[in-house]
Amino acid sequence: MSQALPKVYLARHGETAWTLSGQHTGRTDIPLTAAGEENARSLGTRLQGLKFVKVFTSPLQRAKRTCELAGFGNVCEADPQLMEWDYGQYEGRRTADIRKERPNWNAFRDGCPGGESLPELSARADGVMERLRACAGDVLLFGHRDFLRVLAVRWISLPVNQAQHLVMTTATLSVLGYDHGLDEPAIHLWNDDRHLVRG
Repeated sequence: MSQALPKVYLARHGETAWTLSGQHTGRTDIPLTAAGEENARSLGTRLQGLKFVKVFTSPLQRAKRTCELAGFGNVCEADPQLMEWDYGQYEGRRTADIRKERPNWNAFRDGCPGGESLPELSARADGVMERLRACAGDVLLFGHRDFLRVLAVRWISLPVNQAQHLVMTTATLSVLGYDHGLDEPAIHLWNDDRHLVRG
């Protein structure tokens, strides 16, 4: 019987005040809400019984705390390459407000002034992907919406701007992997929230 192909589990951090308000949260280090903490624990329940050769988390507290509450705080490694997109001048701003100044603005097409460029974001995701593919077994990542979306599209060899088509809500689980072999990268699961506690 052939050995199972490795998978990469993507866990987005739990809810924060800025995810509720719709503000772009790149490098601003804000905590989870009470509901965010509760759903991080639910995510941990969902992940029980799975074995990972590596667990990585963004060092930003919303991801790190989600990792801890999910039960992986004692085995995780903080990786600054998993931090969210640096939104530059658009940090803390809402898309609706930005579009009052720049009608039809789209982050994945137009970028963010003073922040990380789309080519830089793509290159960072490619570097992470290369390290993940070198791991011999399943890996778990705790991170952020836009960077994980970029990682997913780069995993299947799409350009970074295609990440805009993937919705990823807080404390959800997604899985990257392969189809028939390591030369056929695929998305197995996306934005799964069935474990979340409903308010």
